[in-house]
Amino acid sequence: MKEKKENVVDVNKLLKNKLKDVSIGKIEDAIAEAVSKLVGEDYKCTVTDVKYSLFSGADFHLKIELSYKED
Repeated sequence: MKEKKENVVDVNKLLKNKLKDVSIGKIEDAIAEAVSKLVGEDYKCTVTDVKYSLFSGADFHLKIELSYKED
């Protein structure tokens, strides 16, 4: 008979929200880069209204718009 493996949740890992250690600027740059690669044009990203949750998550408002960089 097979034994069931219990899923053990590391509470300390859940409570340490690593997203707080990442700058908003880096998140904006990474999202803008990903969208630009998908679309094939330069986009910029703005993150506002950041609310970190207790369990390693975050809610925020995201604005993505075409960048008008001069080449």
